[in-house]
Amino acid sequence: MKILLTGATGQVGWELARTLLPIGEIVTVNRAQADLADLEALRAIIQQNKPDIIVNPAAYTAVDKAETEKDLAFLINAEAPGLLAEEAKTIGALLIHYSTDYVFDGTKSGSYTEEDATCPINVYGQSKLAGEQAIQSVAGDYLILRTSWVYASRGNNFLKTIVRLAAEREELKIVADQIGTPTWARLIAETTAHMVRQSIEERRVNNFNSNIYHLVSSGDTSWHGFAQKIVDIVREQGKVLLKNQAINPIPTTDYPLPAKRPANSRLSTHRLEQQFGLTMPSWDNALRLCLQELA
Repeated sequence: MKILLTGATGQVGWELARTLLPIGEIVTVNRAQADLADLEALRAIIQQNKPDIIVNPAAYTAVDKAETEKDLAFLINAEAPGLLAEEAKTIGALLIHYSTDYVFDGTKSGSYTEEDATCPINVYGQSKLAGEQAIQSVAGDYLILRTSWVYASRGNNFLKTIVRLAAEREELKIVADQIGTPTWARLIAETTAHMVRQSIEERRVNNFNSNIYHLVSSGDTSWHGFAQKIVDIVREQGKVLLKNQAINPIPTTDYPLPAKRPANSRLSTHRLEQQFGLTMPSWDNALRLCLQELA
């Protein structure tokens, strides 16, 4: 079993390189080796390696920058996944691709299911939705995994930014009217590995069905609640000296950004849990484990 893994140095890619290792030989490629903006180079790597599984966590993720780099965002997030799907179908490989809560507009009152209508409100979300559609149109074997608010103990992310700022500033102001589910990159990787194992067996007995799944922790919070929980746990651990005394909630209107964000990013994981026999852990328990590692 050979697995081609893109974005191997990213938050999710780094974790996947470890959780997928027991499944088979992993060929990891980073941006220098396979830039998703270079479609022909990407095609050549696939044809050279002929993997059984392609796992693609690589993406254009600069949400605000995408507003002025639309062509590049669509090239990486839409055209490249379409090419991966085409090549995967040609060689009979399974494609695992990651998408985002930003394919929704955030106006629903409850958690989004996979059946809910998509309506992205920024270029990044539009490009990721176009990637989903490109994969589906090829009609090969695929799993599209939508996740949200990803963090890890490595790389640049909200968690590490809050820990740094809390050590530097007495007061922080964090948006409190956007709701979602913080999701640890390791949880994404471990869940993916479980899904891959089951999918390999299903394909072996001709019982595999391509589908979209929501992959997030359970529960939800605001960015303000996420930041407060980070600081509370770090202070409890006592490994880092924090200067912070207050984290004040603010509305989105007080923190304007080039790209609009959905107010509600909650995703239902019912389909994933039913299909793969899993129970997703709460976001705050996963956060505590990640911060223990960071400490």
